[in-house]
This record gives sequence, structure tokens and C-alpha cells, in this order.
Amino acid sequence: MCSRNRFRPRAWASAVVWLACSTLLQAQSPELPTGPVQAKVRTACTECHDSHIIVQQRLSNKAWSREVDKMIKWGAVVDSVDRNAFIDYLSVSFPPDKAPEPGERAGPGKKK
Repeated sequence: MCSRNRFRPRAWASAVVWLACSTLLQAQSPELPTGPVQAKVRTACTECHDSHIIVQQRLSNKAWSREVDKMIKWGAVVDSVDRNAFIDYLSVSFPPDKAPEPGERAGPGKKK
């Protein structure tokens, strides 16, 4: 038996565990608000993290713009024609003056 073949079961097991965990995390992720690019935002953003990290944010349009650009640089797949729609969607859904949803994680110095 070739030494390369003995590692295949471990690779498959790792892939199955990763897939199960990522599916479980997505199933537990809060739903994003309805909007014209909701599905695209969910797809692009939850490739790397669940939606909790999005819904806890309260950012201005300018800050969302920086955040979207940063995520694109880090590998988020966002079509250039959708960039501004992402920023608008996130800015309207999660503006700085909107109170966090119940059950969201409180930030440093914040109390639930």
C-alpha cells in the first residue's frame, strides 16, 4: 500500500466533520432581513462566518463600505456591480442608531 493512500481516510473524515460543522453553524445562524440582495449577502458573507457577526454590527454607510471592501480583499466573492447594493442593504438593515436585536452578543462595555 502506498503511503499516500493511508492518509485518505483522515482527509475524508476531516472533510465530513468540516462540512457537518459548517452546515450546523449555518442552520443556527440568524436570518438576515429581507432585501433585494439578501441571498447574495448571505452567500458571500457566510462562506467564512455565520450571520451572527453581521447582525451584531451597527455601522454607518461609510463604515459598511470599508467593511465590505475589507471582506472583498480577504476573499469574499462580491460582484463589482453588487458592491454598492451590499453596502446599501447593510447600512439600512444595521445602522448605528438601530438597537441590537434581543439575544445578540453585547460588545465591550455594553450590557444586555
